[in-house]
Amino acid sequence: MRFWFFYLMLAPVWGQLTLKTTFQGEQKFHALTKKAIAEDWRALQIGERTAKIAMELRGIPYQGFTLEIDDHIEAPSVNFNGLDCWTFFETSLCFARMLEHKEPPYHPQDLLIEIEKTRYFKGRCTGNYLDRIHYLVDWYSENTKRGVVKDITREFPVAQIPSQAGEMSQMWKYYRYLKHNPELRPLMAKEEARLNRTKRWMVPQNKIATIENDLRNGDIIGVARNDNGSFCSHVGIVIKDRAGRARLLHASSTYKKVILDAPLADYLKRHRKQVGAIIARPR
Repeated sequence: MRFWFFYLMLAPVWGQLTLKTTFQGEQKFHALTKKAIAEDWRALQIGERTAKIAMELRGIPYQGFTLEIDDHIEAPSVNFNGLDCWTFFETSLCFARMLEHKEPPYHPQDLLIEIEKTRYFKGRCTGNYLDRIHYLVDWYSENTKRGVVKDITREFPVAQIPSQAGEMSQMWKYYRYLKHNPELRPLMAKEEARLNRTKRWMVPQNKIATIENDLRNGDIIGVARNDNGSFCSHVGIVIKDRAGRARLLHASSTYKKVILDAPLADYLKRHRKQVGAIIARPR
């Protein structure tokens, strides 16, 4: 009964889109929930649980722009058939939260409800594209305020990330909603201007190796960049290996799938524009 109650509550908001549109990969979802129940993942601490789920997503193909699902109606969405870096970390975290917040059985709508709580300003989607949190630094701020994560970046040595948001209004042709709704473009530019008036902080690339021991399984790592467009260019999840190194698990456009990559300090050295990291810990 609880499942149908919440579904009917949300249907007037974003239920105009079919479940086939908002949720892809039900077979994978049900296989994961079955395994989660059998192995009692719910008993794990939230960071460990997030890491456990993220590891189960290894090998899923990389698919860019998986958040763009319609020309006009914005809605929470999940896609287990293809992930980009944002949908990978968010699906892992929200699946972990779903296991904690609800008793089995689990349905696709249960995960969509958790996605709505984290992906949108004030935790609510009204069908408007600008309800969605589009920049990772905003996601950290919003979800720290509501207790989903704790932004722990400033617990370490930090430097300021250059204020440079502007990617979406400048490259609107690549974003399905902005392409089909030109009235949204100046509003997106206004949001970017707001972001650029706020100081944002990162752990510099040359300090990352010194903090690896303080990172935990499930920590969410935003890769800060020194380039026009946005504060962060990528995001992934920490997995501690047997040697204690903090490796980056992420949906990689280079490898075309979700992979467990090099230790974070080594990963950041690969590209000159990757200048540091922002760090959030699931709560």
